[in-house]
Amino acid sequence: MGIEEYGGGQGPQSDVLVVTTNDVPGYRVEHVIGEVFGLTVRSRHLGSQIGAGLKSMIGGELKGLTKTLVATRNQAMERLVEQARVRGGNGILMMRFDVTEAADVGTEVCAYGTAVVLVKRTAPTVAPQQ
Repeated sequence: MGIEEYGGGQGPQSDVLVVTTNDVPGYRVEHVIGEVFGLTVRSRHLGSQIGAGLKSMIGGELKGLTKTLVATRNQAMERLVEQARVRGGNGILMMRFDVTEAADVGTEVCAYGTAVVLVKRTAPTVAPQQ
């Protein structure tokens, strides 16, 4: 697994900006739409469970589980962005992930935040001095 497979987040061309902060420098919040979330539940794969069990005895990273969790978080994020887009938003503030075990059969990943409409701030005009 290459380093690019360990991360997630948005590509540079996304029409919905997702940030973990309260605000975005250079933008103002024109309208707050409200909470949005993207949720997915992944079941455990028998092969990765056996491999994880063996690996846990000798130590080290569980690469199969890491790759699965990255894919799961990315899917939750895609669903989050789609929810904001459908509701008319172009931004999500205070994005967070929540990960829990789902009835001992899988992992639930929820990406959530506040959907907003962001507007780029214009530079203040300065009157010429006389």
